[in-house]
Formats: sequence, structure tokens, C-alpha cells
Amino acid sequence: MITITDKAKNKIEALMQGSGLDSSHFLRVSVQGGGCSGLSYKLDFDNEEKPGDQFFEDKGIRISLDMKSFLYLAGTELDFSDGLNGKGFNFYNPNASRTCGCGESFSV
Repeated sequence: MITITDKAKNKIEALMQGSGLDSSHFLRVSVQGGGCSGLSYKLDFDNEEKPGDQFFEDKGIRISLDMKSFLYLAGTELDFSDGLNGKGFNFYNPNASRTCGCGESFSV
């Protein structure tokens, strides 16, 4: 399961509204190879379910993960920061043994 903070929820809703997306869309969270630590996080909006998708809901946001990504991201919290030290989504992943300085990639 992935959880989201209130700040992340507010930003996701603003992005969906700004893009004209309706309630059939959900947040797809995934992991792909790359980045300085070996694996990178990826966020997209989608409205098509794929075989093997795992669905969760937190704070009214529907979240989808493919099975491979679920294995890497179980227990992760998604946050959003808009402070002076940077702006963007942050992943707090208990499965990551190492993360890069920018927080966009990790290894297990």
C-alpha cells in the first residue's frame, strides 16, 4: 500500500483539475530502471487498468501500481514539498537501502 500526505493529496487534485481529468483517472505510481541509484520513481495519471494492477485509495486519491512496482514500493509514503529547498513529490520508501541526493532514484 502507498499512502499520501495532505500536501500530496492537494497537489494531485490540483494537477488533475488543471489537466481537465475526471474521476475515471487515477494516479499510477511505478518504478523504472535508471537514475544514479539504479531505480527511478515515476508518476502519471491514467484511466486504463492493466493486468496485474494493484489499487489502493488514500485520502480519496485512487492509486495504482503494477506488480513489480508494488514489490519495491509497499509501505511508501508520497509527500509534496514546495519549500525553499526544492519543489516536488518526495517518496519515503522503507524498502530503499540507498537513495540519491535528489531523492528521485533509489536501490534496494
